[in-house]
Amino acid sequence: MRVLDAAALRAALPWARAITALEAAFRDEDPGATPPRSHLTVPGGELLLMPAHGAAGVGVKLVTLAPGNPANGLPFIHGAYVLFSAEGLVPEALLDGAELTAIRTAAVSALATDRLARPDARSLVVFGAGTQAHVHVEAMRAVRPIESVAIVGRDPARARALADELGAEPAGPEAVAGADIVCTCTTSAEPLFDGARLSPGTHVNAIGAYRPDLRELDDTAMRRATVVVETRAAALAEAGDVIGAGLGPDALIELGDVVRGAAGRPEPDAITVFKSVGLALEDLAVARAALG
Repeated sequence: MRVLDAAALRAALPWARAITALEAAFRDEDPGATPPRSHLTVPGGELLLMPAHGAAGVGVKLVTLAPGNPANGLPFIHGAYVLFSAEGLVPEALLDGAELTAIRTAAVSALATDRLARPDARSLVVFGAGTQAHVHVEAMRAVRPIESVAIVGRDPARARALADELGAEPAGPEAVAGADIVCTCTTSAEPLFDGARLSPGTHVNAIGAYRPDLRELDDTAMRRATVVVETRAAALAEAGDVIGAGLGPDALIELGDVVRGAAGRPEPDAITVFKSVGLALEDLAVARAALG
């Protein structure tokens, strides 16, 4: 059984490879058949169990989410992924689950951005100063000609440090008014900005609110936008941005339909939101791609 640590995963998964693997999964597989993840509250946070099966084989991810970790200099997310072969169900690889999560989350945002954002999108605003903020800047640069990046963070020192590392600038929430692309990569329970500030034509990737009690986008942003989700069932069960805004299934477009060309940006000035909660199918597709 192969073992791929974080460095090996990064080397094996350039953005183009990860995005292509996810594109094929959403085009050819049924994301709605992915089992819902299990949540277990444990001392210090949560344990998530995320199994999936498909053409890429069978896999399961164990993830821990520890809200107190960043204050102690530790990552919020840790995890491990085991990949089994489709034939014989033989264990093939053990992968770093945190790095796999980082890559696939940003890559699915990049896939949505490539299909939904305007081709000339050049300005990016990212909320958050952690791992997901970092990889989302990289992923957005892989699919659009990004010229300016602004980092909005609750901790000014962390936001400045990430901005310096990425050649970006720290900013406040008002920066969304001039953004072509906005990525929200936080664990906020309250909306991060006034949705009325979004300019016509903006595309938003909202990836942080993975529970019904969390929100990054307000009602105004959600109701102004064409909203795309991985699956309606997952969004209506887990996405606080969707649930809090009172959106029903008829207000949601599935990413698979966008990938297959059945839906997309309705007009150049439309605001589009990709609201992701993360699917185990995404982990499976990217894990398989990492093995080559």
